[in-house]
Amino acid sequence: MGFERVELRCPRELDPRPSWTLGDVLAELDALDATRRAAPPTPLKQPPDWANGGGEKAFVMRVDDDDEDDTEDEDDGTSGGKSRALVAKGARFSCNDLASSDSEDELDGQVAPYHLMEKRDLAKSILLELEHEHHLKVQEEVRSKLASLEVCHQNEIRRTISAFARLQKYAESRKEIDRRLDVHFQRRIAEVLDKHLSMVQRDHEQKSQIVERRIRDDAALEEAKRKEQAVKEEKLRQERAQQEAEARQKEAAKLAAEARKTAFEAAKKEAAEKEAAEKEAAKLRDAAASQPSPNSQNNTAGIKVFGDKYALEAESRRHALVQNQVPENIHHSKEFSKYDRQIAKSISKLMPTTDSVRTRASELVKALNGQDCPRPISCCLFANKIISIVKSRNTKDKTFGNLAFACGYVMLLVTNQVPDAMDYLLAEFNRVCIYTVPKHMHALNAQARNRDYYRLIGYQEENGQLESTESYLTYVVAYVKLYAAMIQTEIKGVRHPHGLAEGWKWLAMFLNSLPATTATACALHAFLKMAGFALHKKYGSQFMKILDVISRCFLPALKEQGNKMQAEAVNNLQNYLNDKIYLEEPEGQYLVQQLLSKELFM
Repeated sequence: MGFERVELRCPRELDPRPSWTLGDVLAELDALDATRRAAPPTPLKQPPDWANGGGEKAFVMRVDDDDEDDTEDEDDGTSGGKSRALVAKGARFSCNDLASSDSEDELDGQVAPYHLMEKRDLAKSILLELEHEHHLKVQEEVRSKLASLEVCHQNEIRRTISAFARLQKYAESRKEIDRRLDVHFQRRIAEVLDKHLSMVQRDHEQKSQIVERRIRDDAALEEAKRKEQAVKEEKLRQERAQQEAEARQKEAAKLAAEARKTAFEAAKKEAAEKEAAEKEAAKLRDAAASQPSPNSQNNTAGIKVFGDKYALEAESRRHALVQNQVPENIHHSKEFSKYDRQIAKSISKLMPTTDSVRTRASELVKALNGQDCPRPISCCLFANKIISIVKSRNTKDKTFGNLAFACGYVMLLVTNQVPDAMDYLLAEFNRVCIYTVPKHMHALNAQARNRDYYRLIGYQEENGQLESTESYLTYVVAYVKLYAAMIQTEIKGVRHPHGLAEGWKWLAMFLNSLPATTATACALHAFLKMAGFALHKKYGSQFMKILDVISRCFLPALKEQGNKMQAEAVNNLQNYLNDKIYLEEPEGQYLVQQLLSKELFM
């Protein structure tokens, strides 16, 4: 039996190529599937002649080794031997009974390939078997190649996903870097802008300084020109003054005779007043000796005078000083009207502010130290004008207390520079209000209570009529407030010639000598309202004893009289004691004092 060379019936296009991609394989498989579906199925080889129904045919049935082994285990030795002999001898079976129609039906559809070998050709059977094995091998290789391609594809997908993730992470990192760079650049821009603005501001400040320096230079130049002009005006003034002096010298001879005549008459009048004063003092001493109380006096006119003898003597001294040093009707004198208007104008501008107090005090000191007006006359004019502020201002206004404190500071500053002015101030206070002495005058009978009596205690006449008692008490309160404001005023570094010690004496003499009346109650309440805080601060428990005396002695005696005005005065004093107003600082005092002590004397 010979052998011949055979080739596998496998198209070369099905050979797997290592360079194929997954897409190529899928495309090729799709093409093969389409070809298989389009063409009718054909067997790998033509069926043998016996399959077409011609003659008696036989086939050889093969048994695999595995089946053979199984058969050996199940059957006994006799049956196994027969089977092997049957296979080895190639027993033939008749297929005549097979219907040909069934074969044709199977060829029309998809039928599994069969593995029947021709009865007489062993080489073809082997070739068919080899072809089948090769087909299986190719399928396995294609499957393994597809699996490897699938793995490669999955790896490629994972690498792509990883690359995309790295790319996204890189993009985020770049965004973060850009953001940081933006922040850095913004900070740099802000720093540069700040530096630029600082330079602009510095340049502006330098320009402002240059402008201010130029303004100061211009002001200094103007000041120099003004001083030069002032020097010229001063020279002209001196020339005019020299001319006026020459004119006055010409009139001196004319005025000398009149002055000597006036002096002679004044000396004669003074001698007469001294004699009358001595006689009056003798009468008063005799009347005082006849009274049980040393602090009260009676005169022949039926008027009883209440007051401490030391206070009355001080009042007499001040009155005599004014009478001796200052001529009568000084306010109507044309010679001194200029200074009177100057002082009145300065005082009328006084306001309860630091600048106003400083300015007015400086102006008044300059006026009092003037060479053209005698010192007593200027001091008398000053005392009259500053106390008459009570008449020119509304004393019922709440701001009058602030104005009174401002007047107190002005009086202290002026008397500190001009000490003689204090006696004239006190003399003027005693003249306009007897309760600043302190002193009280009581009419013993209705005959003594006449117009002269009311003028004597301080009532003012208006159009030939005496003012009302309510108006009189209003002015009494205002004068006492002004007096108390002057007493309690203190400035650091400035000596007060009539300070709190004198106020303490005034309060003691007032309670020891004066009776409890409506006028005395109003005066006492006004004094305590203005100076009570300062007295309590300085004297403490001693001042509380004074208040206790007022509560136990003065108020009960005042309540016994029981008219409407006295009831109001009683309520004022009672509220002052009950509400402890002496612990409260008076409105307008502390601010002015603080500003003066800091700005004027530091």
